[in-house]
Amino acid sequence: MRLAEIFERVVGTDAPVHFRAYDGSTAGDPDSDTALVVRTPAALNYLAQSPGAMGLTRAYVAGHIDVEGDMYTALKRMSDLALGDGLRLSPVELARMVRSIGWVKFVNRLAPPPQEVRRGRLSWLGTRHAKDRDAEVIHHHYDVSNAFYELVLGPSMTYTCALFTGEDNSLEQAQRDKHELVARKLGLEEGMRLLDVGCGWGGMVMHAAREYGVKALGVTLSKEQAEWASKRIAQEGLSDLAEVRHMDYRDVPDGIYDRISSIGLTEHIGKKNLPSYFAGLYAKLKPGGRLLNHCITRPRNDLPAMKPGGVINRYVFPDGELEGPAEIQMRMNNAGFEIRHQENLREHYALTLRHWARNLDRNWEAAVREAGEGTARVWRLYMNGCILGFERDVVQLHQILGVKLDGTDSHMPLRPRFE
Repeated sequence: MRLAEIFERVVGTDAPVHFRAYDGSTAGDPDSDTALVVRTPAALNYLAQSPGAMGLTRAYVAGHIDVEGDMYTALKRMSDLALGDGLRLSPVELARMVRSIGWVKFVNRLAPPPQEVRRGRLSWLGTRHAKDRDAEVIHHHYDVSNAFYELVLGPSMTYTCALFTGEDNSLEQAQRDKHELVARKLGLEEGMRLLDVGCGWGGMVMHAAREYGVKALGVTLSKEQAEWASKRIAQEGLSDLAEVRHMDYRDVPDGIYDRISSIGLTEHIGKKNLPSYFAGLYAKLKPGGRLLNHCITRPRNDLPAMKPGGVINRYVFPDGELEGPAEIQMRMNNAGFEIRHQENLREHYALTLRHWARNLDRNWEAAVREAGEGTARVWRLYMNGCILGFERDVVQLHQILGVKLDGTDSHMPLRPRFE
């Protein structure tokens, strides 16, 4: 059985993508602007070893499968087939296809691409979310290279959901607007002390210092982020107010801050650590202080926080865990915070990812030179897949604002305006 015939058995004869295989067979729409290309028999080995998303990801990252045309469009079309009547085979049809592929594909196992983080690679560093293990996980994802991130993120160097007042906003404007939204929710004022945990390349720290005269400290587990941020802070003449340290959030010296922002860190904390995480932040706030927690969430609290064998946990965010918004709010509540505001920015993250994906495509050759083709392929697949995830409510993005009461006084205006 030729590969095109197998493709048609799986997704139907009218697939809205073109299919080509190394055996010369073709299927699908020959006039489609997207194509799925199986380049070598090794792709079948990966699929035989791990049918479904993991096998396809390994084959794509290793270069044995290619997607021509717009990645998002191709993923959406194939996903629509999976959600519809396609991808349904009887046991007899499946057995026939297996025989046609050849049992050798099941015997000759291929090692996953080096971009995949296997469980054994992390286990020797301790249990999930131990300090050394967290440091390795952050290194895997964030220390790809600052030059690579500049190609993808653009001048803002902000790797969290932006805020779009209109779909035609530039990415840089949307990221400034996000930082300004956080600043307004926190009620930043000149002379305040801000702690930004998981600060990335220092975008929020510099915004607070530059726009509000706030003395801001950011901490990150990524050495490359801290070095880049420190250099940029000096270049902008903000060294008297802004500082970024290479440090675990758990090691921030005890002290009292007026405000705390946590933008894109909670995903790396782990459910079991949420009580101590929020308790620690609560202890660092003065009475009347505010915490703004911004993180990716699950749409429901009863969904699993992670899939250890899934593509995202193996290739993108090892040990990453996503909670439902009510779980995070409850943990903040239990730590002592009074919840004052909650907002879902799900659609904004889909728009943010579109900008990042376009940047990667536009700078593809430079990105491959900087990080290697396998890593660039991981990012292309992951970002375009995540656009679909946010659009289809598989994942969300919540900002939750909490206050450490001063007795019973929140020090909040009766009707705060954040925009």
